[in-house]
Amino acid sequence: VQLQASGGGLVQAGGSPRLSCAASRNIFDFNAMNWHRQAPGKQRELVATITSGGRTNYVDSVKGRFTISRDNAKTVNLQMNSLKPEDTAVYYCAANNPPSYWGQGTLVTVSS
Repeated sequence: VQLQASGGGLVQAGGSPRLSCAASRNIFDFNAMNWHRQAPGKQRELVATITSGGRTNYVDSVKGRFTISRDNAKTVNLQMNSLKPEDTAVYYCAANNPPSYWGQGTLVTVSS
């Protein structure tokens, strides 16, 4: 399984980029799709999950600002709004919970 994340880059605080994760197979084969992130000097954390049934869950720090969604059977998105400098991290998409497949990560840098 290959997961290709895209959409990262340099963003100003308050910006609203969207990350996408393209999977090489049907994402409904997995029990969930997730976005994780790892900030410099910190451990990787789970940011958002969407289950095969469509239930979503978010870490408290992004609730109300980030939205995980599915475009189709092979794409999962993370819409990020009202970005803060502390959202700066490498963002990874992953398949299954717990994750069994990882994408390569895309860097999001939020400037203040």
